[in-house]
Order: sequence, then C-alpha cells, then structure tokens
Amino acid sequence: MDNLSYQAMIVEEPEKKTFIRQIKTAQINDLPKGDVLIRVSYSSLNYKDALSATGNRGVTRQYPHTPGIDAAGIVEESLVEPFKKGEKVIVTSYDLGMNTSGGFGQYIRVPKDWVVKLPDGLDLKQSMIFGTAGFTAGMSIFKLTQTIRPEHGDILVTGATGGVGSMACGILSHLGYSVTAVTGKTDTALLNSLGVKTILSRDDFLENTKPPILKPQWAGVIDTVGGEILATAIKATKQNGIVTCCGNVASFDLPINVFPFILRGVSLLGIDSQHCPMAFRTNVWKKLATDWKFDYLDRIYDEIFFDQLEDKIQGILKGELKGRTLVNLK
Repeated sequence: MDNLSYQAMIVEEPEKKTFIRQIKTAQINDLPKGDVLIRVSYSSLNYKDALSATGNRGVTRQYPHTPGIDAAGIVEESLVEPFKKGEKVIVTSYDLGMNTSGGFGQYIRVPKDWVVKLPDGLDLKQSMIFGTAGFTAGMSIFKLTQTIRPEHGDILVTGATGGVGSMACGILSHLGYSVTAVTGKTDTALLNSLGVKTILSRDDFLENTKPPILKPQWAGVIDTVGGEILATAIKATKQNGIVTCCGNVASFDLPINVFPFILRGVSLLGIDSQHCPMAFRTNVWKKLATDWKFDYLDRIYDEIFFDQLEDKIQGILKGELKGRTLVNLK
C-alpha cells in the first residue's frame, strides 16, 4: 500500500523524563509490522492511555509513541483470512496503545489475533462507547451472573462513575439487578440516569472498616478500584457471593483476612481484559451488542476530537471525568 500520511497524537521524550504530546503527521510505513491495517474511526480515553501519554514506563517503555488501547474502524488492507478490505472491526487490549502504536492515530497495523469483527447490533461508535471499559465490565458481569441472580440481592459497584463502573451499573440495571454504587463524586446524576437504586459516598462506605468481617449486604460485587474499598466490600459480601476485581487505582494492596472466604465461601475473581481468550472475547462483545446493550448508552459518554485530548488526559489523571470519553478520529 502507498505510504499515506495521517494524523496521530505522538508522545515524545526530548529529554530524560520530560514528555511532550502533540498531534502530528505520521506515515503508514512507520507503523509496526502486522497482518491487518485498519483506518480508525473511533477510539476512547482510558486511564491507561493517560499513563502512557504522560510517560509511565509501566505502561509504555519506548518513545516516541502513540497511545490508545481502543480502536474501531475499517480494514484498509489484510494479508490474511478471515479479514477483508472494507470490513468493520474492533481492536482492544493486547499490546495496542502500550508499546504498539494505538488508537490515537488514524491508522493502526496489528496481528490478526487482536482483531474482532464488529458484531451485529453495534456500530463503530457504539463499540467505542463500550471500549475496553465496557468490555471489562462485560467480563465481570459474565462471571458474576453465572451464579448470582437478581433475586439473590443487591450488587455493589465501586468506582461507579468511572468507565468500567458506570458501564457495569448500566448493564446490571438493564438486566434487572438492584445496584448499589460507591463513588467519590458528589454529582450523582449519571448514576441516577443509569437506574442505580442506592448511592453511597466513598467516605460513608469506608466508615467502618476495622472488623475482620462485616454484616452481609451484597450478593455480588464488581470492584474497579482495589485497596481498602475492595477489602471492605469482600467483608460485607453474603454467603457464597461473587466479587470481581479489575482495577487498582485506589491501591494494589488488599488489606484483608481469610474470614470472608472460609466462613462465607466468598469467591474473589480476577478480571484480565488484556489477555483473555478470543472465544471469550467475542462472546462478551456479542452480549454487549445484544442482551446487554442498555437503553441509555447515549447518556454515558462525552465525544471529543484530537484537539481536546490534552485537556481530557489531564482530567482523567485528576479523577475529574465521569462515564466514557469517545475520541472521534474521522
């Protein structure tokens, strides 16, 4: 294919530990080798993208680099089956936007094993409103709903105004579950619009954390933050409850004892959306496109363009954003 030019956010390190971000012209021939070249229509902003954009070596080792762990677009060129030029596809997770040029550029080139065909029931824009956050919420809900039904009791969602949390609230409410949300935000309009039944402030939730086990309240928990909030949620989970864990923004430590596990049979399930098997990945995307596609998807996102990315990156690092941030690259 011709060496086309395109626009991308490029993060550079002109001096050691000094990083700058600019929208610049890039060349397709400079993309990494791969099986499928995709013209990106939409991406989304995630916390991991902000870390990559600000030089976090735990996410991205080499610069210059284009962040963006999510991308949805149209196949421009494919060297392998089953993908063909003109097909609509999704790429999330794996190494995209970490050490492989990501979705904050108008083109990506990736291995075929990273690519999911856009399922019927979703358009490209909707797929990136979900993005990695919605996919992670979907994985959590899939595991929780294998044993926990709406009649078993309330589901607790922590970090509820964030991307994963808000998606989990929307899907669970849509499926008929009674949702209790924990948030550090004072503005709860988003959660109310998603059908959340009860909203707890983070401070109130953490008011009584010292006992080794707490009064059982939750049939299941979707935790997005880790640390003391996760520990408190586990202590208050009912007999044979399910707790899923997918984040560590509060802390990567888990200050807890074994009592909830050996006295109540609570199960703690880790969620790894980056490396999950393709069969499970495609199944979750199909669920998001059908049974789990809730009515208020349009209430959960803010759409931005290249020139607004910088402000949103700063906002997500400060914990100021709510819901999802969709990046329009068309």
